[in-house]
Amino acid sequence: MEIVGKTLPTPETLDGDLLKLARAGQQEAFSRLYRERSDAVYRFALHMSGNPAVAEEVLQETFLALIRDSAGYDSKRGTLASYIFGIARNRVRKYVALDREFGEPDHETPGDTDLLTNLTRRETIDMVRQAVLNLPGVYREAIVLCELQELSYEDASEVLGCPIGTVRSRLHRGRAMLLAKLTAMKKSKVLI
Repeated sequence: MEIVGKTLPTPETLDGDLLKLARAGQQEAFSRLYRERSDAVYRFALHMSGNPAVAEEVLQETFLALIRDSAGYDSKRGTLASYIFGIARNRVRKYVALDREFGEPDHETPGDTDLLTNLTRRETIDMVRQAVLNLPGVYREAIVLCELQELSYEDASEVLGCPIGTVRSRLHRGRAMLLAKLTAMKKSKVLI
């Protein structure tokens, strides 16, 4: 985009500039990058793991890794957002593997104030979250990145390390599986 001879930075170039400044030791640049990207990384980790404590750990580890190994980012290979999600993806996989090996701890969310409304909403959210968590990993990743995090197919392709066509295929199949799981869950709930 250009206005009166000046080119405005895109979010990707702004992120890259912030990372360069953070590499140079400017704490405010890192803080801004963290503020702008941390919510999305946390939500991604939460959707992938289903555990708020794991999501917090993944969030912290992702940004620590970004600063420690910021030289690993190459803007020619993709956006900083996809690089950050790639780091988070690897961290989530590590925690999910540990959970499988040692058993998952119970985790609950705090109660809500309007009991009936919030109970229904919470039940629906829990049902969707459970259905997403029960998807096979490759389909869950595609759903979380493209649908919940709203990444482009190109960025998701880079994060997942597969062609765009594969992302689209996984997304299509994941949506179908998610719909089938939600339908089955809803039917079983009605029967109870």
